[in-house]
Amino acid sequence: MAYNYHLAIWVSFLLALSTFLISPSAATPRKLSALVQQQPLVLKYHKGPLLHGNVTVNLVWYGKFSPNQRSILVDFLQSLSSGHRAPQPSVSSWWQTIAGYTRGPCTVAVGNQILQQSYSLGKTLTNQKLAVLAAKGSKGGRKTAEVNVVLTDADVAVEGFCMSRCGSHGSSRGGSTYAWVGNPGKQCPGQCAWPFHQPIYGPQTPPLVSPNGDVGVDGMVINLATVLAGTVTNPFDNGYFQGAAGAGLEAVSACTGIFGKGAYPGYPGEVVLDKTTGSSYNAVGVRGRKYLLPAMWDPKTSACKTLV
Repeated sequence: MAYNYHLAIWVSFLLALSTFLISPSAATPRKLSALVQQQPLVLKYHKGPLLHGNVTVNLVWYGKFSPNQRSILVDFLQSLSSGHRAPQPSVSSWWQTIAGYTRGPCTVAVGNQILQQSYSLGKTLTNQKLAVLAAKGSKGGRKTAEVNVVLTDADVAVEGFCMSRCGSHGSSRGGSTYAWVGNPGKQCPGQCAWPFHQPIYGPQTPPLVSPNGDVGVDGMVINLATVLAGTVTNPFDNGYFQGAAGAGLEAVSACTGIFGKGAYPGYPGEVVLDKTTGSSYNAVGVRGRKYLLPAMWDPKTSACKTLV
């Protein structure tokens, strides 16, 4: 399952704009926003298996990630199951919405970390090469709930990256699940790192300051959150989604572009401003890390749920 973060925002903007143009009463962007939110959004359960219980996430670092970049992403994953130790709103409270899908707790632990700094498969990767890299994440047999995640650095071009997707997830014939997320910092920050960079299309609102000082990696956090939630709730394209199997809206991609209350196309919504750094965030993780996380569709309310 692949998703294009920027494309989804742009489509939403066009739909909203068309409604705005034919409706004399739609005089303000906030009114326009309300019209967009009235679109029916229901993720149907297609009775397939989900990932639940204790999920291990193995990481394959492909390229030259700095220690600080790796720590930002690892801290995010470790924050998903950190309980109530972090100040609210917390990353773990965002992840707790997953329990509404799995009907029970779903904890995340970081497993193996494989460094592939030599670009052993080159700097241009196909889907087949991603699958080969993902397989390197497992050691000593596959766990019942395991996800191998390939993370590619800013110098690596991936098939479809920036043009049709910012990340993806899938499964092998053997039943293992995997995901991929690329660093868009050099190649397409306007497509895959919004709202930390101005989009190449649509409303040109000022970008937010990224909470960890790295537009590409903070964009990766958004995309990793999106594909990981999709992997857990729709691992084999027969779980929760709306639309066509393999190309439908999932737990987070159904809420693309929404980060806080009052969001509308081109505006991420009301988030928290760090008065010291000027950065924007809506969730706190382990070691005081701050992140901006996308809204997640809540099966209990059939609506996109934000932390703030």
